[in-house]
Amino acid sequence: MNKADLVEKVNEVLGSTKAEAERVVDKVFDSISSELKSGGDVSIAGFGIFSVKNRAARDARNPRTGETVRVPATKVPKFRAAKALKELVK
Repeated sequence: MNKADLVEKVNEVLGSTKAEAERVVDKVFDSISSELKSGGDVSIAGFGIFSVKNRAARDARNPRTGETVRVPATKVPKFRAAKALKELVK
């Protein structure tokens, strides 16, 4: 399933135009993204938790040259599935 398929499913529920359904889907994604950007978590009951994880700086090795390279610290998005979602997928 991709974004277009998701918009189609939302459109079936709303019964309005596809443009309106796409605005709804975009708003959901924008809301999650902006909350993560500000350092918060997004918890959706029965689905999971979106959060931000701090990844520490580390030394890595360039496989082509064998040279050691310093990788700076960074923040990465993380998703933990809720128990209900895990059970549904089994």
